[in-house]
Amino acid sequence: MGKFFYNCSVFFYKIAIQLASIFNKKAKLFIQGRKHLLQKIKKDLQQSHSPVAWFHCASLGEFEQGRPLMEAFKKEYSHYKIVLTFFSPSGYEVRKNYKGADHIYYLPFDSKKNARLFLKYVNPKIAFFIKYEFWYYYSKGLRSGNIPVLSTSSIFRENQLFFKSYARFYRKILNNFTYFFVQDRKSRDLLKSIGITNATVAGDTRFDRVMNISEKRVSLPEVATFKDNKKLMVIGSCWPEDFDVLNSFINDTDIKFIIAPHEIEERFMERIENDLLKKCIRYSEIKDQHLAKYDVMIIDNIGMLSSLYAYGDYAFVGGAYGQGLHNILEPATFGLPIFFGNKNYNKFREARDLINLGGAVAVAGYDELRSQFRAFCDETTYNIASGINRDYVKDSTGATEKIISYCKNLIE
Repeated sequence: MGKFFYNCSVFFYKIAIQLASIFNKKAKLFIQGRKHLLQKIKKDLQQSHSPVAWFHCASLGEFEQGRPLMEAFKKEYSHYKIVLTFFSPSGYEVRKNYKGADHIYYLPFDSKKNARLFLKYVNPKIAFFIKYEFWYYYSKGLRSGNIPVLSTSSIFRENQLFFKSYARFYRKILNNFTYFFVQDRKSRDLLKSIGITNATVAGDTRFDRVMNISEKRVSLPEVATFKDNKKLMVIGSCWPEDFDVLNSFINDTDIKFIIAPHEIEERFMERIENDLLKKCIRYSEIKDQHLAKYDVMIIDNIGMLSSLYAYGDYAFVGGAYGQGLHNILEPATFGLPIFFGNKNYNKFREARDLINLGGAVAVAGYDELRSQFRAFCDETTYNIASGINRDYVKDSTGATEKIISYCKNLIE
């Protein structure tokens, strides 16, 4: 019965996406990217004689978790080809030209036939599913073929189907995995509660990624010129809901601001320019202007944000007033005190941790943001928060090394 409902959910999800593709750009990409996909995979890989490691990520966030693992694996096993798949367009469309993988595709919908053909054409010797990805037919096919499949940076919660008494089928999916490298003890204990003991607490590979970013940050002299040795707040992954709170704060606060919208939409950028009383410039418009005279820089491209935090003194990270908080580890690794909305952050362990430690603050609105910002303007308070955030990231690294060490037992 569980398999029946699983198949129905996949089928109806596919139908819903096809209907949404009529008027939704992302849904259209989702469908178009899977047309003739298996034939393409077969053509691309049929002449390859190299062993393959398959990495699967749901979207862009999971890719950032898998990236340090992919790069470490490639360094350790250079004779392997890397096949990278995405479920979502927000991952594939941004990283389809990523140089660290040899082949990059959408993941065909999970079905018995698709999984059989995909595994036949790709012929992986090892597979890595990042964080939340648990597909029945793919994982079953890997197990049936005696192919190791590792769940990395995974995190579990009591309310997930795996831990419901009536969801035996979904627990079968977990039993297909060779090993789990979970983020915390709670996840390990939840797995143990349903009889799964092939798990260890390795931590989150994102910490390794952001530490690597901080060590190899890109120099942006135009941003340094814009900053002009003044205090700077970097507003990352900004949504309209975030700007509703930030608008008055930016107008009332005598520091510089960089705003990086989560989605590069002309209407939103025009709103920012029209609503702010300060002098704004878009990054794409930088030519020979005297940048120091501007108060706000709007980033109208994708891919710069992690390097921008290196120039900041404070960070506001968007998303928490809407669907969910975005990445706060990037500003944390540079020691920036962090602000974010107070509505949707609780599922992110690092957000809870940094609030409790004193390196981050969840704010309800303008008044609280202003008062908390003033508190961090105190030099002692600022330095304590900055040190807390740097140390939090530094002390949490090492997950990638643990996973690669385990792989040596499987491959060598």
